[in-house]
Amino acid sequence: MIAEDRERFEREYGCTAHEWRRWMPAATGGHACTDDATTLRVPIGEGALTLNWQPLPPRVIALMRLPRLAVQFEFDNVPFTDRREFLRRFDLHLQRGGG
Repeated sequence: MIAEDRERFEREYGCTAHEWRRWMPAATGGHACTDDATTLRVPIGEGALTLNWQPLPPRVIALMRLPRLAVQFEFDNVPFTDRREFLRRFDLHLQRGGG
């Protein structure tokens, strides 16, 4: 994925909330995060990233049902270069693909 240049944006992921929460410790690079059921706050330098998520209806393709999660990203007081570097690592960790 291309790093976002905006401070606030939304993405859709093909996973459940349970999977998402399980991936976050590694995806955030070991930052000391605080979270609750649908929010994660990641300190980045002098600022922070807040992630809010909510399940969406599954994507249905024939008999297949794929989970979906809408995730809102909101950077607060994080310079562009730090946002780009964080998202590069975050995106690489969450990248999924088939063989």
